[in-house]
Parts: sequence; C-alpha cells; structure tokens
Amino acid sequence: MFLMGRVNAVRVPKLTKSAYNKKGRGCAMAELANCVRCDTVFAKRIREICQACYLEEERAFETVYRFLMKRVNREATLQEIVQATTVDEEKIIKFIKGKRLRTAQFPMLAYPCEKCDVPIISGKLCNTCSQDILNDLKQHEAITQQAEEKEKNAVYYAIDTNKK
Repeated sequence: MFLMGRVNAVRVPKLTKSAYNKKGRGCAMAELANCVRCDTVFAKRIREICQACYLEEERAFETVYRFLMKRVNREATLQEIVQATTVDEEKIIKFIKGKRLRTAQFPMLAYPCEKCDVPIISGKLCNTCSQDILNDLKQHEAITQQAEEKEKNAVYYAIDTNKK
C-alpha cells in the first residue's frame, strides 16, 4: 500500500575519512562467507576462518609455542610436539609454513615434503623433488623445441597431375 503525497528526504550522515577505502570511494563492506572449518557464516575480511576458529587457532599456537620455549623441548620433533600438546599436525605445519614457528630457532622442527613426505625445513618440496621437476621441465622444453624445428623445416611438395 502506497501513501500518496509528499516524500520527506532523509538526511544521510557523511562518512568519516576512516570509512573510505584506499581509493576514496565509499565504505568497503565485508563479504559474507562460510568458515572453512566450522561452516558458520561470518563477515570475511582478512581471514578464511571465523573469529571463534581464529581464537581457537591462536590458543593452539600459544600451547605449541609455550611447549617449545621450554629449554628441554627446543629440539622436539613434529611428532613429539603433536603427542605432548594434542594440537593437530596440520595446524603446526601451518604455523611453520606461515613462519610463526621458525625452524632456525627449533632445529628438529621439520615438516613433510608435499610430494614424497621426506622431512624438510623450508619450502614445499625437498631438493630431490625440486630437481626432478626441473629435469622434467627441461625435457619437455627440449621435446617442444624439436617439434617446432621439425615443423619449421617441413617441406611440402605439390605434384601437378595435369601436366603431360
């Protein structure tokens, strides 16, 4: 049901400078998303997880860090940390890859290579797997280059069947 007549204008407050985005355009709204861990809906800004899961992850980090800061535990392996703190191995690996736990401070702290599961202290792949990938790339480039040269040097002959 519509009311006929005069429409009153509503005053909209001006945005403060902090409410503008970097380009000076309007207010940046957070995107709604589902938390990748608990599947609850939250306003996604920086993280892929909701505030409750983030706080849980921070508590887990504090537990692991407090365990490792004890002089006796500084040379603990990943499995020993998991057993002592009951924090998931995946979370600890995430802390290492996110450089929150530095392998320089904890020399026995290693995580598995993503291809062959050999313990490594930096990167995603061990030296052997990295070298295998580089060799495969070089071999692929050589095959591609040979195919291009073969195609470039190919000569086509046409036979004139109408000639007597």
